[in-house]
Amino acid sequence: MRETIIKENESGQRLDKYLKKYLPQAPGSFIYKMLRKKNITLNGKKAAGQEKLNTGDSIKFFLAEETIDKFTGNAAASESYPVKKDLEIIYEDDNILLINKPAGMLSQKAKKEDVSLVEYVIGYLLSNGSVTKEELLTFHPGICNRLDRNTSGMVVAGKSLAGLQIMGEAFKERTLAKYYLCLVKGCIKETSHIRGYLKKDEKTNKVMISRKMSEGAAAIETEYEPVAYQKELTLLKVHLITGRTHQIRAHLASIGHPLMGDYKYGNISWNHQYETYGVKAQMLHSYELHFPQMPKPLEDLSKNVFQARVPGKFYRLIKETAWEHGTQEALEVLH
Repeated sequence: MRETIIKENESGQRLDKYLKKYLPQAPGSFIYKMLRKKNITLNGKKAAGQEKLNTGDSIKFFLAEETIDKFTGNAAASESYPVKKDLEIIYEDDNILLINKPAGMLSQKAKKEDVSLVEYVIGYLLSNGSVTKEELLTFHPGICNRLDRNTSGMVVAGKSLAGLQIMGEAFKERTLAKYYLCLVKGCIKETSHIRGYLKKDEKTNKVMISRKMSEGAAAIETEYEPVAYQKELTLLKVHLITGRTHQIRAHLASIGHPLMGDYKYGNISWNHQYETYGVKAQMLHSYELHFPQMPKPLEDLSKNVFQARVPGKFYRLIKETAWEHGTQEALEVLH
């Protein structure tokens, strides 16, 4: 006999949904048969499957361990999650993590064999006991926002079901204010709020920006202010109002200010000037996150502002550039 106790992350769902996660290799007919025969019970009683689970509920499996192992696929025991010792945690509580993702790391897997930030987060939580391998059968921590592989900075991960749901909704409803830092071509002296329409070509994984609406295009809004500038280079702080694929990169390029190191939307000859700094991809960093009033159990995050320190290449470029205006402001983002 095996017993599992429902934890907070697993409550609120139907019993049969939970069982299908716990025994992913078992046919639905097998699960319902075991419920009818009381080989699987809820709080010591016969259950039909549609019951809603509550924290502390007991589910007992009167099955051979070999049968349980067969239908779980040994998923929890066999899958390994790497521990990244230098994973930079900006903030952590019982429900969320704020992580400074380095450039070059995937936010989520693109292929089965990939290792992404999601796997590193789970490895971290397993290593400190925040989650167990058995819990991973029915609940997976995950990330609530994604950054391009070569974009660095702030990513929010949900440790609990509440964290995932509330933060996911906040990103969807745009109640969080997201700010990025980027280095762009040209001299920008004024704050601006630009709008347009973005359309993605799935074949090339590239987007097009237009001023007029067209079929399949999505409305976008980008606001920016110069932190520091000189004749050929500006350090911008960008407020990403809408969050579409490659929005900042393509939107700024469309108005003549491509990002340094961007070989998809940028100016290749200009990019070559900065290769001695090790710049091989877009210089874009998710820098700051402003929280609105948050509901329970995330109320302690209300009105907080978090920053992700800039990576080494950013640091060096900002510090070593001879800014004509805003030198002090530029240096302040390094601290």
